[in-house]
Amino acid sequence: MRVFSNPVGSGSLWFDNLATADGTPVAYDPQARAFVPMPPFCINREIIGCNWIAPEEGAFCRSCAMTALAPDPNLPNAIPNWAQTEAAKRWVLDNLGRWHWFRPEDPGTPPVFHLLAEGATAVPMGHVGGVVTISVTEVDPVLVTTRREALEEPYRTMIGHMRHEISHMLWWRLSLREDFLNAFREMFGDEREDYTAALQRHYHNGPPPDWKERYLTTYASAHPHEDWAETAAHLLHLTDIADSFAASDLSSPELPSHQWEPYAEPDAERLIYVAASLTVGVNHVNRSMGLPDLYPFVLSETARRKLAFVHDWLRRGAQGL
Repeated sequence: MRVFSNPVGSGSLWFDNLATADGTPVAYDPQARAFVPMPPFCINREIIGCNWIAPEEGAFCRSCAMTALAPDPNLPNAIPNWAQTEAAKRWVLDNLGRWHWFRPEDPGTPPVFHLLAEGATAVPMGHVGGVVTISVTEVDPVLVTTRREALEEPYRTMIGHMRHEISHMLWWRLSLREDFLNAFREMFGDEREDYTAALQRHYHNGPPPDWKERYLTTYASAHPHEDWAETAAHLLHLTDIADSFAASDLSSPELPSHQWEPYAEPDAERLIYVAASLTVGVNHVNRSMGLPDLYPFVLSETARRKLAFVHDWLRRGAQGL
């Protein structure tokens, strides 16, 4: 994610800012990829702290307009959890916008979001026919820790959920192209395999013994759909780690140049190599504070080929190139 210029003075702004350091209200314009100091602001600004502009007074911003179902405000912590979930959604949508997904120039269907709070039962997250369902309760730190340990997942965040489930939607968009499906099946396997049976087998038997040689995560081994979604989410993780590193004006001998922009990098192997190299250093910094590794994953040669495949399609797929 970029670091942004202050439109009314000196200093920088971060992606989630609602105001400058001196208190001047600002909002993010996702089309210009810049902050502006004037309305119209998103109607959700006062409700959940949305900091994007709207097309007109009293309207939703581009991101909030994609939310068809919001959580029941009567459920505990529904509104603050929703606010954090929408913030993660805006981050991921802006990332994907760097490759033209879901912007006005994208001729395809944008996602629809059902963002639901959990009551007595859990909300099953997933994607069906362009609709992405997310549990806003997944921002609760106690719940996240409990589920991370129960599912033996080294990484579980709302941005991660957004990237994974939106990746399913991206696959749905790309699957309308016959050339994509043929290439996908050659790389990931046949997605027409019974999905429910595959997941049942995964949860009953666990991953194959050699999963680290072929997949990024144990869950990716369950079915080609999940392999795609996990791989695409990891490509987004790695690209944005590298972009945020460069935008923060940090230096490393691994960076191709001082002006390097990871989202504009056409060479997938270079992007993956640089991003993976940067994560080693950032992991080391996290350990100095007793924190978990930022990116606790090892990239096998097969996983790198899959990441490169996803990179190729996500960079050109939105506009059908």
